[in-house]
Amino acid sequence: MDGNGRWAQQRKLPRTAGHQAGVKAVHKVVEFCGHKGIKVLTLFAFSRENWNRPESEIGSLMELFLKALKREADQLAENHVRLRFIGDRSGLSSELQKHMRLAEEKTAVNEETDLIIAVNYGGRWDIVQAARSLGKRIETGELRAEQIDAGLLGAELSLANLPEPDLFIRSGGDQRISNFMLWQLAYTELYFTEVLWPDFGPEEMEKAVAVYAGRQRRFGRVPEQTGARADDEC
Repeated sequence: MDGNGRWAQQRKLPRTAGHQAGVKAVHKVVEFCGHKGIKVLTLFAFSRENWNRPESEIGSLMELFLKALKREADQLAENHVRLRFIGDRSGLSSELQKHMRLAEEKTAVNEETDLIIAVNYGGRWDIVQAARSLGKRIETGELRAEQIDAGLLGAELSLANLPEPDLFIRSGGDQRISNFMLWQLAYTELYFTEVLWPDFGPEEMEKAVAVYAGRQRRFGRVPEQTGARADDEC
């Protein structure tokens, strides 16, 4: 969800105004997914690298996040959205951790849409913590190193119980994944747009989904195996 700060600067507003506008964009995208039957939506809210930002901005972001949690948890529950968080919670305040846990508990029974928020998350961190988990099992004798394969490692990662993402969307114009779900995005379709996140809504989601629908997902196979024409191969 990139571009909040630039959106604010273009309007000669403080960066915090951009983040506040970004929260409204989240509402629109979550509603879109519910209406379209998209079962899983993961939002990269705060990366491990974001701690390098000015302290004042980090403080504002955390305050905004806490307020949104307190305000939105009941509404998510009413709309049958299950909220989950991924990332290293140990770096967050105790109050924020408490409300994250309460929001997860309040929405745990919902099954219509899974909304996952990545906070203090990084793809490399995800892989490292999975490797450490497997290393502990080797230390206890539960597992041998030669038994480790992609399936075992993947089972230790965040969101191991959910399908791998079909579509990755980045707003704001930059064309990189910025350490997000490095393992899980191996065969995900990538979509980049110049639109800044506060201006991203249902219309932009429709465009992204339409582009995705026109892609061929072969997973290493040839076009004939997927029903595509041979001259479509690239």
